[in-house]
Amino acid sequence: MPNRLAHETSPYLLQHADNPVDWWPWSADAFEEARKSGKPVLLSVGYSSCHWCHVMAHESFEDQETADYLNAHFVSVKVDREERPDVDAVYMEAVQAATGQGGWPMTVFLTPDAEPFYFGTYFPPAPRQGSPSFRQVLEGVHSAWTDRRDEVAEVAEKIVRDLAGREIAFGDTQVPGEEDLAGALLGLTRDYDAGHGGFGGAPKFPPSMAIEFLLRHHARTGAEGALQMAADTCERMARGGIYDQLAGGFARYSVDREWVVPHFEKMLYDNALLCRVYAHLWRSTGSDLARRVALETADFMVRELRTNEGGFASALDADSDDGTGKHVEGAYYVWTPAQLREVLGEQDAELAADYFGVTQEGTFEEGASVLQLPQSEGVFDAERIASIRARLLEARGERPAPGRDDKVVAAWNGLAVAALAETGAYFDRPDLIEAALGAADLLVRLHLDEHARLARTSKDGRVGANAGVLEDYADVSEGFLALASVTGEGVWLEFAGFLLDHVLVQFTDEESGTLYDTAADAEKLIRRPQDPTDNATPSGWSAAAGALLSYAAQTGAEPHRAAAERALGVVKALGPRAPRFIGWGLATAEALLDGPREVAVVGPVDDPATKELHRAALLATAPGAVVAVGAPDSDELPLLAERLLVSGEPTAYVCRNFTCDAPTTDVDRLREALKH
Repeated sequence: MPNRLAHETSPYLLQHADNPVDWWPWSADAFEEARKSGKPVLLSVGYSSCHWCHVMAHESFEDQETADYLNAHFVSVKVDREERPDVDAVYMEAVQAATGQGGWPMTVFLTPDAEPFYFGTYFPPAPRQGSPSFRQVLEGVHSAWTDRRDEVAEVAEKIVRDLAGREIAFGDTQVPGEEDLAGALLGLTRDYDAGHGGFGGAPKFPPSMAIEFLLRHHARTGAEGALQMAADTCERMARGGIYDQLAGGFARYSVDREWVVPHFEKMLYDNALLCRVYAHLWRSTGSDLARRVALETADFMVRELRTNEGGFASALDADSDDGTGKHVEGAYYVWTPAQLREVLGEQDAELAADYFGVTQEGTFEEGASVLQLPQSEGVFDAERIASIRARLLEARGERPAPGRDDKVVAAWNGLAVAALAETGAYFDRPDLIEAALGAADLLVRLHLDEHARLARTSKDGRVGANAGVLEDYADVSEGFLALASVTGEGVWLEFAGFLLDHVLVQFTDEESGTLYDTAADAEKLIRRPQDPTDNATPSGWSAAAGALLSYAAQTGAEPHRAAAERALGVVKALGPRAPRFIGWGLATAEALLDGPREVAVVGPVDDPATKELHRAALLATAPGAVVAVGAPDSDELPLLAERLLVSGEPTAYVCRNFTCDAPTTDVDRLREALKH
């Protein structure tokens, strides 16, 4: 019989709806039940495409004996970290502080007042390698709760006190300057893996936000080393197993430093960020590889992640059926030489193995290989390779596909809107701009209420109950601002303004200007989460600084610019010390140092000369430049006000730091004006 999760919208929670565990969703009722029954709370946090979450669910939560013990002695609460990033952040901070590491599944034991007292991640069903079994942990916690309740309460109170004492020091009240950004570049150079691209060792994550900083730094200063690190890293990733060589799109991360073997889940946020990175790399270099990867990644998102409502699903699972009924990580994507021969025949299989790096011993598990492009030199017959790729893709389509998490997350859809809008504009793909508009429309219709408050998620056209957090407001604003620049439609700027006004009122500390991840009127947790460091996505803090700065450039809104500058104080403090973890903050600081430029293009919208000037403005590499386009008498966008045609021809205006260049009707002059 289904448990209480059967009525939830989260695909992750629904995966546990038939468990024999009597799960509760995160709610006041769950903690009231714990108080009434005198039981501690087991908090289990994960997400739908998490491999080890599935493993623990199968081993422990589907096991009747384990479930009986849990139901007798605990109130069990299941949380989707993607729906409740605030809950995840607060308890992950506690786990990391106590154990020095963290991850998912996250397993935390709480008092009925939601105070944590014991932590862990994955627990196996039997003891192994020094780790106790899950049952041993449950029995130990139950024993402590029953026999040493006062001691447990003291531990919980101390943990909460320690967390409260970890308030972020805001760092500097000044904005980062030349020296700080040069220091950040030096820090990245020290961490750079010159042999394989990227930063640090294994596991290696796509450094999207650091690459955006490197591209902007090169555009502003001409630093060739910055561009080289960005370009080489992008090439290594695109040639590696982390990139799907048949259908496009990136996996979550590489388990090795060479980008060979990925963790196979595909996340919307990674692909949105990387699509934009490769489009921007092409804008800077004209690289054919960057163009191909940007377009293939955009097409992957639209083809495989777009929902019936026009939004974008969160993820594709890492695991899939290997054909025997067993769920195995990577089964959908990997190939053996025998499988190549079966699909392609002997000769083409030999060519495919050479081209894609498929070896007899395998690069993954059990003799299977992840497809790569290891040959950077040599000549291959393009038509024959295209045929091989098409046949392999068709054969792969017959395999059981990985599951899809159809949850629409506002923040990640905002990132996708920005990426698709820009990629569509750069490469003359109006269908991609239409896809961006479809997702933006869904966010407005479904996620935004009459007070311009954002809901975090929706699924199947049904809005979720959880309030948007700072990253939702910031990333959706970023998407709307990109749409305004690409389409010239002022309504998107207006919606961004509504959201950013909430950032100023609900998420910003009035005295210090620091930003919180949850709104002032959000559910109170044991601590109000606040983290300026970028992780898999730009932090809400960095993303808000970027969106506030762009909005101020588009509108002249001084409060928004002042808030952006205050938020960037933390970049001055962290940039030189930890540049890998504040890449989007650094990229925003580059935009601030450059102005950012404000470009207004006026002219009849269907005039080819207007379109040419608009395209030149969008393709400018000036960091964070904002663009407005419209007819001379248009009131769509504030930057167009009082902009006149010159000699009756479409005209571009470039302004920076309250100073404007002479208007021009010449595309080459506009390009020149947008260089540093």
